[in-house]
Amino acid sequence: MNTPLIGFGGGCHWCTEAVFNSLIGVKHVEQGFIRSTPPADSLSEAVQLRFDPKKMPLAVLVEIHLRTHSATSNHAFREKYRSAVYTTCDALSAEVAEVIQTLQVGFVKPLITQVLPLIEFESSPDQYQQYYQKHAEGAFCQRYVDPKLTLLREEFSGLLIAP
Repeated sequence: MNTPLIGFGGGCHWCTEAVFNSLIGVKHVEQGFIRSTPPADSLSEAVQLRFDPKKMPLAVLVEIHLRTHSATSNHAFREKYRSAVYTTCDALSAEVAEVIQTLQVGFVKPLITQVLPLIEFESSPDQYQQYYQKHAEGAFCQRYVDPKLTLLREEFSGLLIAP
């Protein structure tokens, strides 16, 4: 089975990990830090994952990513929380760029999300992996992760793993 490797960054990797762990067709979500090519060569919080495009189309993954972080905000913490989709080949990069361009019509402000090569990934320590599953009742998860998961239930319910 073809399960492409892709990375997503934009906000806290604990939040991003919880979002993608909720989706059918998404395999092996790992949160940590991604580095790309200059000028995006500093480590930035992100996840990398594998997915089954027959169960979860790339376009839907990208849309969910754009809708679950501030994809139009060029705030002061963008180096730590770079809004990006990290790809491992030119064909995937081109496809993601086309998807983002198509999805722009659904956003009032311009999307700032970059399509970047995935050069290096450093996994977070084991104690932080699966953060939401371990700390769902905590204040951080209730304040930041739960609203993203609510959005998924409201707008992408058919694509969620049954609880």
